[in-house]
Amino acid sequence: MKNILIIDDDEKLCQLLTQYLERYDMTVHVAHAPSRGFELLRRIKPDLLILDVMLPEKDGFEICREIRAKSSVYGQLPILMLTAHGEVTDRIVGLELGADDYLPKPFEPRELVARIHNILRRTSDEGTTPKQIKPVDGLEIDVSRREAKLDGELLELTTMEYELLLLFMQSPNKTFTRDELMNKLRGIDAELFSRAVDTLVSRLRHKLKDTSKTPRFIKTVWGRGYTFVGADK
Repeated sequence: MKNILIIDDDEKLCQLLTQYLERYDMTVHVAHAPSRGFELLRRIKPDLLILDVMLPEKDGFEICREIRAKSSVYGQLPILMLTAHGEVTDRIVGLELGADDYLPKPFEPRELVARIHNILRRTSDEGTTPKQIKPVDGLEIDVSRREAKLDGELLELTTMEYELLLLFMQSPNKTFTRDELMNKLRGIDAELFSRAVDTLVSRLRHKLKDTSKTPRFIKTVWGRGYTFVGADK
């Protein structure tokens, strides 16, 4: 069974989600305030966090930022954000901060379950992933640890950033369109395709100390998408 932590101040919604998710063999823990949420994060070490944006004490964006800044404490915890605001801008902010997916309220519980399963499958399924990925120009991935290092230094990557890098390194010199990348990573809403992918690639480039003008690893193929070039550029 998977441990799911919900941080949301809507008590009725939390009760409904708890009852629904338990049908799918999930153990659900609930916190109605961020302070209680952080206490549970440290104690139960959940497999996934469902995080509301509008909260007392501090908002979900700030919580997501804090979790990602303390990966040594919380690891690469998958985060699915909920919000009453469905604007694309809000969803982009969540992705920029390292959220793995974003679901606007109101939503169908079945869709939430599908997204949870999708995230957990991608963070745990290594059946189709090679045990070793060939290092490229000082960049290496340890598949068993789900870690990446650049010039010997550990990279602090979110789940999506790690998966994007793994996808690129598995298929060097292959050009991926934005649609292909997002479909392979998360399947986030079509309206987010272009901006979400560009944001994700930009974040990864920054952590790789890469630039679009002089790419060391990721090259923009204008009018098509992106390709991983590494030492073969």
